[in-house]
Amino acid sequence: MILTVTLNAAIDKRYVVDDCRMGEVNRVKECTYVPGGKGLNVSKPASIYGAEVVATGFVGGHAGNYIEEALKPFGIKSAFYHVEGESRSCINIWDEVNHVQTEFLEPGFTLTEEDFRGFEEKFRELVKDADVVAMSGSVPKGLDGTAYPRLVRIVKEAGKPVILDTSGKLLEMGIEAKPSMIKPNIDEIRMLTGKSCDDLNEIIEAARTIHQKGVEIVAVSLGADGSLAVSDEGVFRAVVPKIDAVNTVGCGDSMIAGFALGISEGLSLPETLRRASAISAAAAMREETGFFVMEDMERLLPQIQITKL
Repeated sequence: MILTVTLNAAIDKRYVVDDCRMGEVNRVKECTYVPGGKGLNVSKPASIYGAEVVATGFVGGHAGNYIEEALKPFGIKSAFYHVEGESRSCINIWDEVNHVQTEFLEPGFTLTEEDFRGFEEKFRELVKDADVVAMSGSVPKGLDGTAYPRLVRIVKEAGKPVILDTSGKLLEMGIEAKPSMIKPNIDEIRMLTGKSCDDLNEIIEAARTIHQKGVEIVAVSLGADGSLAVSDEGVFRAVVPKIDAVNTVGCGDSMIAGFALGISEGLSLPETLRRASAISAAAAMREETGFFVMEDMERLLPQIQITKL
């Protein structure tokens, strides 16, 4: 079972308008509502692939109930901790005339230390049945940079692998607990190591620095140039074929799903990197965030070039 953690779950609302005008009434042509948050964008592709997925984190109010209900069609089991207040909504406005995307992200509820301790108790029980745990995204108000280290330690004490995918201070403090894997981009690995990372060799050295401090797998996003991963097995680079990308939002989360799948199945790092890259590329070919079609992934899989550096 893959256990995903979304501490700041949301309802993602996408509005399509013709010509968005500030200060005026705008008619929405179409709208979609999906359960969102980076952890849930890991849950969906992992479930599509066929894995048993349990999603946890915090939800509240009617919006929280909707998030749980909306996960059922994906076959994802909900094990959220319920709190007072309403789960947040994140609104994405797509202007078809000007081809401009505007986002409004609600802050959501505020958690207390009592809330988090209650969640930790629930989390300890969930971890017992997990093959791998993937934690992603921001944290609600009321929590600080100690939240992820506390959760990472719970997973490690249970002897399970844990992936941490976050940014900024949360990532900086999170890696102090030595998660099994992180997936920084170039800016994040610069922040973590202080290295310039202006070429591939410098990026590899920066990833090795973090790996040597206790993070088993350091996968680095290289944007259009693919990705690379450093572990005890070596340094591997993935190059993805050119695709017709429709929506790249959430592709990093889809890659995390691929890594979680590979780790849960005990695949080698090259095999895991190939699958994660294929799922991420397949997700970019579809409009819905956190979604891919198996046929796309299977067609891309043999085209992914994996090189040991």
